[in-house]
Amino acid sequence: QVQLVESGGGLVQAGGSLRLSCAASERTFSGVAKGWFRQAPGKEREFVAGINWSGTSTYYAESVKGRFTISRDNAKNTVYLQMNSLKPEDTAVYYCAARARSQAGSEGYEYPYWGQGTQVTVFS
Repeated sequence: QVQLVESGGGLVQAGGSLRLSCAASERTFSGVAKGWFRQAPGKEREFVAGINWSGTSTYYAESVKGRFTISRDNAKNTVYLQMNSLKPEDTAVYYCAARARSQAGSEGYEYPYWGQGTQVTVFS
């Protein structure tokens, strides 16, 4: 059973930055696509960013494009989400997800493996 553990969430002022990390328990999982999703209170879970197995292709939701950057270090079994110019509307629980495909997807149902989530709160 693959386990994903997120870290790096916290409280930050608008305009600030945070970097989220997601560590995978299985070394064999380094060759699969990863994604970040988020869910704000009272809202549906939404796609934030995705990255293919090699890290050569990345995908972003329009709302975060230009502000967030997804990357991965397969040697460390870790995927990152660098979040800059944060806004109060970025406040949510952020989840890391993984799928046994080379390419990332943008729908939650495409990912069978999920982390427990990390809270990001942006205040103005």
